[in-house]
Amino acid sequence: QVQLLESGGGSVQAGGSLKLSCRVSGYIISRCNVYWYRQVPGKERELISTIMNDGTTTYSNLVQGRFTASRDNVANMLYLQMNTLKIEDTAVYYCVADQWKSFFGTCATLTGAYWGQGTLVTVSS
Repeated sequence: QVQLLESGGGSVQAGGSLKLSCRVSGYIISRCNVYWYRQVPGKERELISTIMNDGTTTYSNLVQGRFTASRDNVANMLYLQMNTLKIEDTAVYYCVADQWKSFFGTCATLTGAYWGQGTLVTVSS
């Protein structure tokens, strides 16, 4: 069974930093694309960062230069280092992994992805 468990969320003042972690079990994170998403109440989920299976990382313009997504293939962990946090960064943050289709030996990009339960980040003034 594939499980993703986010941790590290909490309350922080604007300008501060937090580091989110995502423990992944039943799944090898380096096989497929993995992602960090966030969702503000009343709004659609938005993509924050993508880590391709080859390690290439991209970011939303909303966080580029402030956030750093990474993975530890040995520990099978994902991380999101968040610096210079803004009030508008307040959201529930999710780690996500594309489905590994073992029978076909391929990844199902943006289809049937695995999601964690999310961790809440609250940035205050």
